[in-house]
Amino acid sequence: MIGKLKGTIDEIGDDYVLVDVHGVCYEVFCSSRTLSRMGSVGEAVVLFIETYVREDQFKLFGFLTALEREWFNLLQSVQGVGAKVALAVLSTLTPSELANAIALQDKTTVSRAPGVGPKVAVRIVTELKNKAPAFAGEASVNIGLKQELGEGVAAAPVADAVSALTNLGYSRDQAANAVAAALKNGGEGGDSAKLIRLGLKELAR
Repeated sequence: MIGKLKGTIDEIGDDYVLVDVHGVCYEVFCSSRTLSRMGSVGEAVVLFIETYVREDQFKLFGFLTALEREWFNLLQSVQGVGAKVALAVLSTLTPSELANAIALQDKTTVSRAPGVGPKVAVRIVTELKNKAPAFAGEASVNIGLKQELGEGVAAAPVADAVSALTNLGYSRDQAANAVAAALKNGGEGGDSAKLIRLGLKELAR
């Protein structure tokens, strides 16, 4: 099985890249986000590989980080999500954005990915909610608070502050991050008005 490829970019297509490894070109399917970040033809590239072997096909899927590859596999554990849909999700959302959306039970954000309808989006945020923290990467800092918000068990001042900031036009993720920062910077135990005030200061930075 191929776990990683180190080579030179030979060609970039709509959904794949040809990686030249010592004269042998491997066709690797990637998310549009990965393709846009890997460089240009002739440049060196390192891709984490997920190898698919089926009776009628042999495919390589490539990722710039091991975390992205982990999310690719995790997404496919959800009923109705295959490799194509998993790549579409990772083309639309970074691993951190995906972890945040799942923690917040934000099916609307997940359904922005092509091919992800409302039912599949609900399954993704529901079935993966307990797994998100382990695959959160840089989003892990505030994942606990976001899970509490997503499950409706956050403290009332916290929930009210996030709701108020969301009503002001910020995304739920931005609002949750701001309130989490406010709690760390002296807002713990404060009422919603204080958290809103401190949250706005965080958002203004």
